Formats: sequence, C-alpha cells, structure tokens
Amino acid sequence: MSGVARRTVVAAAGAAGLTAALAACGSEGGEGGDSKDRVQEGGEQTPATLALTGDIPVGGGKVLADKGVVITQPRAGEFKAYSSKCTHAGCAVSAVKDGVIICPCHQSHFDASDGSVKSGPATAPLPPTPIQVQGEKISFG
Repeated sequence: MSGVARRTVVAAAGAAGLTAALAACGSEGGEGGDSKDRVQEGGEQTPATLALTGDIPVGGGKVLADKGVVITQPRAGEFKAYSSKCTHAGCAVSAVKDGVIICPCHQSHFDASDGSVKSGPATAPLPPTPIQVQGEKISFG
C-alpha cells in the first residue's frame, strides 16, 4: 500500500460515520424531548397532545404503542402513565381492562393505578412516565 495503512482508513471512516450519526441525533426542539413531540402554538413550543382525557376510560386506559406509553385513569380525573414495554421480556403491553394493564406475550398483568405487578412472570413494575394534563389535553410532562 502506498503510505496509508488500511487500519487508519477504516478508523477514519468509522469516526466520520459516528460523527454523522451523533449530529443526526441532535434535538431541534430545545428542552424536554424530541422536536416531533412538541408543536408550535402562537410562537411557543408546547408539548404535543398524546391523547384527550375523554379518550381514557375510568378504570381503563389506552396503549399508545407509537409513543411507547400506556395512559390510565384509575379514578375519575386521575391520569397515570407508564412505559408500554413489559418488564419481563420487553413485549409491548396491548390492553387495559378492569384496572389491569395486560401484556399479551406471557400474560403478565400490571395494576393500572401504580404499574405494580399483579401477576407474572414479570417481577418488576412498569416504569412511570411523566405526563401533564392541561384542560382536555394529555402530553408528556
């Protein structure tokens, strides 16, 4: 080879790729999450609406698979959110019925009021996800 070792060329190419990947990960939305999770309203960036309070039944909930979250309403006017990824094998939970969040893969059940395990094989609770409720709108908090 003339002058440049193959190892040097491979290392330089890898570093360039890493730099490009890191640049692509930068957020244009400023504080608090992805820019796609924020919308422009009257010159201000506000959190994008995940759901409306009327979409979440009392004693039930709604799985938002594309956002990785399940929102519940254990009691009228009380909204909670958790990761929709089951802590047993990483499957996405599929439903909320009768106060229970259900994972279809191995039938783990989680309490909709606090994310705790009601029945396994999961042994760890669903991690809470911060949300905020403003009027009828529920968004990431």
